[in-house]
Parts: sequence; structure tokens; C-alpha cells
Amino acid sequence: MRRRSPTSVPSEQMEKGTGKSQNTRICFLASLSVFFWMLLLYFHFVVLGGSTVDQSVKLQLQAGPVYTELKPTRVTSDPQKENQNTESKPIHVTSDHQMDNQNTVSAPIRVTDDHQVDNQNTESTPTVVAPAAHQTESPAKAIQIHEAEKYPFMKALRTAENKNDPCGGRYIYLHDLPPRFNEDMLKECRSLSLWTNMCKFTTNAGLGPPLENAEGVFGDTGWYATNQFAVDVIFSNRMKQYECLTNDSSVAAAIFVPFYAGFDIARYLWGFNISRRDAASLDLVDWLMKRPEWGIMGGKDHFLVAGRITWDFRRLSEEDSDWGNKLLFLPAAKNMSMLVVESSPWNANDFGIPYPTYFHPAKDADVFIWQERMRRLKRDWLFSFAGAPRPGNPKSIRGQIIDQCRNSKVGKLLECDFGESKCHSPSSIMQMFQSSLFCLQPQGDSYTRRSAFDSMLAGCIPVFFHPGSAYTQYTWHLPKDYTKYSVFIPENDIRKRNVSIEETLRRIPPEQVKKMREEVIKLIPSLVYADPRSKLGVFKDAFDVSVQAIINKVTKLRMDILEGRTDDNFIEENSWKYALLEEGQREVGPHEWDPFFSKPKDGEGDSGGTSAEAAKNSWHNEQRQHQSSGR
Repeated sequence: MRRRSPTSVPSEQMEKGTGKSQNTRICFLASLSVFFWMLLLYFHFVVLGGSTVDQSVKLQLQAGPVYTELKPTRVTSDPQKENQNTESKPIHVTSDHQMDNQNTVSAPIRVTDDHQVDNQNTESTPTVVAPAAHQTESPAKAIQIHEAEKYPFMKALRTAENKNDPCGGRYIYLHDLPPRFNEDMLKECRSLSLWTNMCKFTTNAGLGPPLENAEGVFGDTGWYATNQFAVDVIFSNRMKQYECLTNDSSVAAAIFVPFYAGFDIARYLWGFNISRRDAASLDLVDWLMKRPEWGIMGGKDHFLVAGRITWDFRRLSEEDSDWGNKLLFLPAAKNMSMLVVESSPWNANDFGIPYPTYFHPAKDADVFIWQERMRRLKRDWLFSFAGAPRPGNPKSIRGQIIDQCRNSKVGKLLECDFGESKCHSPSSIMQMFQSSLFCLQPQGDSYTRRSAFDSMLAGCIPVFFHPGSAYTQYTWHLPKDYTKYSVFIPENDIRKRNVSIEETLRRIPPEQVKKMREEVIKLIPSLVYADPRSKLGVFKDAFDVSVQAIINKVTKLRMDILEGRTDDNFIEENSWKYALLEEGQREVGPHEWDPFFSKPKDGEGDSGGTSAEAAKNSWHNEQRQHQSSGR
């Protein structure tokens, strides 16, 4: 403070005005202070505040739409373009995952290869978390918070970085559905099939009653009379024992919906109108969309299982005469993944998983012992076939296959027509497969049949006549190089009677046959469902393979969203081709199997044509099996 000169004010005047001058000075200083703070607040809230709001709006526009509007990597059959502000600029993601926001003065956020978010202009590396309360943040911090709100799955991605967590990147959230969607169906098990009492097949966690081993065909433990449509309950019970279940959906790599879709439609396929057939599916979707877990990715991280072929869930019309329900055509369900025993070549929201066999090992030793036994077996027959003719289907090649088996001295035939109960005996079927080098697997009533998995379980090399019977179906469980474990004979060659199955198989060198059989035997663990009441240690069964494939699918989708990659050129009609692409490939072109998968004329999914008829025929075949076996 500067000292006043003693001559500046007369001493008498100073003495007289001391009290008054002091009060005036205090008032002046108070007024000046108030004015200063008012000016400061005005500058902060009006000038800087407006700029901050403008900058915040710009940042939001530059960051793109919120996560519910992000494009999936797979476009559904009814794709829609994103509605984006034309003035917005998306965050550019370079090849090393660097996100640059060039309109801000803050340092860019870089997503490194291990998916961490780095803020290079701060002294530490903050974790991207949502703010607990409203605060004034730095621009860089604001972007981080915005990214966390935009991508709520970031927390789930980061769990994989914790090397001390054996479940990192593998957590599954299990929806607790109302019992009407699953357990209540089992209470009404007699209504699950028109011709078969499914009550005994839902026992033992869905495995069915144990098989007697009077003929010594099976192993000592782990063998059950499992129904081929029981995957719904088997898979759900396995999921209850999954080692990485979580109650926190924000860390989940995927979300499982334990809806017994196969059992649901099985109740109402015959004699019920479409309203009854669709009721549970519509209720399920309505229930899911109200859950907070759905909002994470709009259902794209959800998956469910149905132990029936996809055509039971792809009804196109609203006519009662049309087949099945419309679960897989519901808009919300198109975002989910559905695991079925036979998928559609032309649709992207279903995936093929193995039919259940009779073998359900409870421990690794059961698998080791069975594999070794299949290696040592003497196989007297070059090839065999178990099946019935399809006289009502002019395109079926079963008649020609049966003729070739009958006319061959090295071919074994087990006919499955009326009165032939042996064909429906698990021990008779497995005994024939175990004594054969090759097992013929033409199309069933639809593309696929359970017999293919029963034969491979017996160490028998499958012979396929249509790529849709295995090669384009079970891409998670079978090698893409089908020549390693199977033989392919185009069905047209059989239909035209210009190929001998016996001669074709005889031309394969014995050493190659041995390698192929060994490959089949190695595949056995991944093709069977372990006992849901236990857990294998070393081997990964069909359940483990399927769950990991779903986790990989969802993780890839999340990384594609994070890195700005989209599949704008995805053609859903060619879904079967995408499943065969090697890692890194994104484009499809002409394929040797194109003639096998020409697009149906009646619309997407072939609901009204041959596939719907195939689904009906599978039910008729179930009726035939019931009548011939005396059950």
C-alpha cells in the first residue's frame, strides 16, 4: 500500500472527517467488490458459458449418434440407414485405433491395441467412467465421459485386460425369465409333442433316461436316450453351470435368454392359429425390450437356443395355413442370435449347432476312453446307410442310395420304414456305424439330420451330398476344410446315376482314410453335449464351442462399432458364404456351391415353399418313428 503525503490533507480536516470518510470508503470498496464479482460471473456464465455450450454441442455432433443408433456389422433383412445430422463429423479411427477430434484443443483419445483409453495431455491415465455428478470438466475429460455414455459396453471389453481374472472377456449374463418362458413348459411336458411323450426325455437335465448297454455298444457311463429336439433344456442347464456367470450385465461379453423356443413352437404347430403360435415369442420380445440390459446394444449381444430347425420359426404370412411362428422375423429378434440345429443359408440371425447324440460325458476320462475305443475298432463295411426312402419327394436321392447299398457287397443298409423298429434302436444304429468306414448322410427331411452326428460319434467318416447338410451349417464346430474329415459327392451325380458310391470310396487311399477317421475321432468332444450336471476339464464340448463363438461374435461387433467399421455391403441373402470366409476376409464372390443355394422364389427364408414343407415332413417323420417303434 502506498503511503499518503502528510501535506496532502490538512490535519484539521482529517480529524473532522475521519468517521465519515472511513464509512464512505468502506461502502465504495464493497460496491466495487460486488461489481467485480457480478462482472466476473457475467463473463463466466454468459460469455464463457455460451462458448462451452457451443463447444459441447459440437463435440456431441462430432462423436456421432448414441449407441442405440449405431450400425451393426451385419445388416438385417430389412436394413435402414442411420439418420445422422449432416453437419456432424464422425470420430476418425485410424489403423492403430487412434481417435482424433480436430476441432478441440485437447489431445486426441487413443484406443490402443489392448483397448485402453489414453489421455496424453494429463499427468495420469484416467479410466473412462460416467460422472457421478455434474461437474465442470476439461474438454478431454468431457470426451471420455461422452464415450463412456455412448459405448456402455466398454467396461465389458476391459474385463479381458485383467490377466488375473480367468473369466475376463468371458462373462455371461443370464436373464431371469418368468417361468412361463421355460420351466412351466416342462410341467406340461405331455403337450410338447403331438405323438411323443416328452416327459421322459426332459429328465436328467434334458438327457432323457439312461441307456441299457446289454449289447456292449455304448460306454459304461454317460449314455442316454436323448431326444434330438432336447437342446433347449440341455443348453439352458449347461448354462446354469457356466463358470463365468455374472449378475452385472455391464461386464457381460454376451447375454443369454433361456427361452425354450423349440418346446414352445412344438406345442402349437398342429391345430392352432397363428395368434397362439406367436403369443410367447411376442411376449418374450416385449419383456426383453423393457429390460435395461437390452439397451446396451439393442439386443445385438443377446442369444437364445432352439432345438428345432430354423424353418419352424420363419413364417412369412399371416395365414393360419402357413407353417410355424414368426419369431425369427420379429424386428427385435433379428438383432439377437438364435442357435438352432439347422440354420437358414439366406438369413444372418441364426447359427447351426450340433444335434444332441446319445453320449453325454461327465468327465474327460469318459471321452478319452471312448475315442481310444473307436480307434481300435475293426470296420467290416466300406459304407452304410440308415434311413427311409422319400417316395413323395421327387428331388430326394435316398431311393438311389438305398439301391446302391443293396447292390453292393461292401455296403450295409438299415431301413427305417414302417415295421423296421431296429432303425429306431440306438444300439442297432451305433453298432452299424461302428462297423463302417464311411456313413452316407444325404439330406433328411430338411438339409440336416441327427444321424450325421451319431455316425461321427462312432468314428465313421461322413459322406455328404449337399453342402447345406454340414459344411455351411456347423462352421463353429467343423473344420472349414471339409476334405479333412468327410467326403463330398454332389447329389446331382447320384440323381443322374452316373456315379458309383462304392467306386468313389474305394479310390481313396487307405492312408488318407486313416487320417480322415482320426480327424473325425478328434472332433468328437466338440460335437457332444457334456452332462449338464458336471463340467469337463480339458475338453471343450459343443456348448463351450458355441458360447465362445457367440462371445467372439459380440466382441467383434463391439470393436467394429468402436473403430467405425461397418458392413454396408453385407448381402444377407449370401449369409452362408460369409460363414465360410477366412479371418480378415470381408467380401464374398462367386462360389462353387452357388447352384445349391439359389434364392427361393417365394421371398426371404423360403417359409412358404420347400423349406416349410421340409419342416412339416420332419414332423411326419417323427410320427412315423413313433408308430414303427411302438411308443
